[in-house]
Amino acid sequence: MVQSPMIYELRKPKEIDPEKSYPALFVLHGIGSNEQDMLSLVDGLEDTYYIFSIRGHLIQPPGFAYFTIQGFGKPHRDVFDVAVNKLLHFIDYACEAYPVDRNQVYLLGFSQGAILSMTLGLTLGDRIKGIVALSGYIPAFVKEEYKIKNVEQLSLFISHGELDQILPFEWGLANNELFNKLGANVTFKTYREGHTVAPNNLRDFRTWLETKAREEDL
Repeated sequence: MVQSPMIYELRKPKEIDPEKSYPALFVLHGIGSNEQDMLSLVDGLEDTYYIFSIRGHLIQPPGFAYFTIQGFGKPHRDVFDVAVNKLLHFIDYACEAYPVDRNQVYLLGFSQGAILSMTLGLTLGDRIKGIVALSGYIPAFVKEEYKIKNVEQLSLFISHGELDQILPFEWGLANNELFNKLGANVTFKTYREGHTVAPNNLRDFRTWLETKAREEDL
């Protein structure tokens, strides 16, 4: 087997049908966290999805990060580009190494993970089936300089806390506006919370993911 380009934690169905391919859910954590942190949010979804929880490749105590920041809402472009490329290679690796349905690739990210998930959606277009983006934003250079693919087949669950003290609520509104403008299928939810995943937010995005998986089975 080809060596993985990133460290990750895998969750998968208990009983694997060798004749079947499975939806894949790639999980990306926030700054200073790790691949274990987000697993509680997707507990039980491994009955349906192959879940790849990916560790950021940069050390950021007390955990890890995918990119560094030069200012408010401004990632270092060169470091960010490296993260995007690493994640692109990891998705390719996972789709080769495991029985993943390439037509059912989903991304789920919080904060830095949401920023990268939305960027990957714009970069990969119809290679991504759905995205759960919790409390993120899209860097200006991504919107202005990246090659944006057609996202009319992409579904997104975008959420943001109205009291977010880290990434302003207005950035969540801008995410919703951009993807709607590009023709994606967007579910946008707001919560009376700060920079966190509230219990009702957790319930809503899990329901969304479970519904998407059922739709594919029909």
